[in-house]
Amino acid sequence: MKRSLAVSLPLLAGLMLSACASQSEKSAVNPGPAIAAPAQPPQTGLRLTGVGSYHATALSGDYADYPELNQFIGRMVQKYGFEREYLLGLFSQARRKQWTLDYLGKSDQGLKSRPARGGWTRYRAQFLDERHINGGVAFWQKHQAALQRASRQYGVPGEYILGILAIETGFGANVGNHRVIDALTTLGFDYQRRGEFFRSELESFLVMTAAEGVDPAKPLGSFAGAMGLGQFMPSSFQQWAVDFNGDGRRDLWNPEDAIGSVANYFASHGWRSGQPVVTATRGKLTGVESLEPGIESRYSLDTLRQAGLEPAGGCPCNDPLRLLLLRHQSHDEYLLGHSNFYVITRYNHSTHYAMAVHELAQAIRSAYLKKSE
Repeated sequence: MKRSLAVSLPLLAGLMLSACASQSEKSAVNPGPAIAAPAQPPQTGLRLTGVGSYHATALSGDYADYPELNQFIGRMVQKYGFEREYLLGLFSQARRKQWTLDYLGKSDQGLKSRPARGGWTRYRAQFLDERHINGGVAFWQKHQAALQRASRQYGVPGEYILGILAIETGFGANVGNHRVIDALTTLGFDYQRRGEFFRSELESFLVMTAAEGVDPAKPLGSFAGAMGLGQFMPSSFQQWAVDFNGDGRRDLWNPEDAIGSVANYFASHGWRSGQPVVTATRGKLTGVESLEPGIESRYSLDTLRQAGLEPAGGCPCNDPLRLLLLRHQSHDEYLLGHSNFYVITRYNHSTHYAMAVHELAQAIRSAYLKKSE
C-alpha cells in the first residue's frame, strides 16, 4: 500500500501512476512520510542470507566513493547478519539513476499548496476512460474468484481493489522497468530531501528479498522503488502483502497475491464494510471559505451546516467528516468524505487520487454488471 504511493503523493506509480495524484501530495504505499531508520543493536541469532552470487571486498562502480553506503552496509551486517562481502558485491553493480534525480528535482520545485482551477477535471480525465473501465471489467472476469474471496475475507468490495490496480499499473500493464535496487540506492544516497525514507525502504527491500528467496538485483518497479500490480513500497510489502494464492510466496507481480494484498491493506487501515465513501452536498456555501478542505481537517455535520453545506440525500454522518474540494474547469464542487474515503488516502495521500479510485470503482462495477446481464 497504499498510495495515495500510492504513496501518496504519489504520478509515482505508473509515472509512477500513483504519484500523478499531485506533486504536492504524498503516498503511503508509494513514497510517503519520511520514516527514520535509526541504528539498532544487533539482533542475536538473526542471520539473513542474500540470494545471488555477489562478492567483493570493497565498493566499486557508481557508489565506490559513498561512505554513507559503506556505513549502511555495516548496519545491515550488524543488524541482520548479512555477509559484508555479499552486500559489497551487490551494491558494486548498483547504478545511479540521474534521470530520477532530475525528475524529482523539477517536481520539488513545482509543489503547490492549493489545487488549481480545473485540476480535478484534468486529473480525472487520465483515469475515467474506456481503457481503464474496460480493463477493469476484463480483469474482474478473469479473476472473479480471487476478488470474491478477497471481498469475503477482508470486507472490501472488489471494485475498489480494481480501482487501485487500474490507477497504479493499468492491471499490470505498467509495473515499471527500473531495477528496485537501483531506484532505492539512488534515492537513498543521492536525494537529500527524502534520503532517510528511501534508506529505510532499501533496508526493508533487502530483508524482503532475503526472506522471499529473491535475487535483489532482479525485481523491476517504478523509479521510486514501488513494486508489483499494486505498487507497494518494500515497507508496505513487509507489513501488508499476503500469499493469497497459497503457493508459499508473497509475489505482488502475481494478480491473486496483489488482489489479496490490496484488500488486506484497506482492511488493516480501517475499511468499514457496507459504509459509504463520499456524500454529495447542497447549499448556498455561505461560510465554506472559512473551512480548510482536505484529508487532514475533520468537521462535525453541525459545523458544515453552519457553513451552508448540507448532505444531498441520506448520510450516516455521525463520525467526523472531511470536506473535499474538487476544482472543475467551470466550477468548484464540495463533497463529504467518510472514513472509507480516508482509508483510500492511506494508499496515496491525495484527494484527487482517492476520488479517482472511488469513481473508477463505481464505473467498473456498473460496466461489469451491465455486461453480466
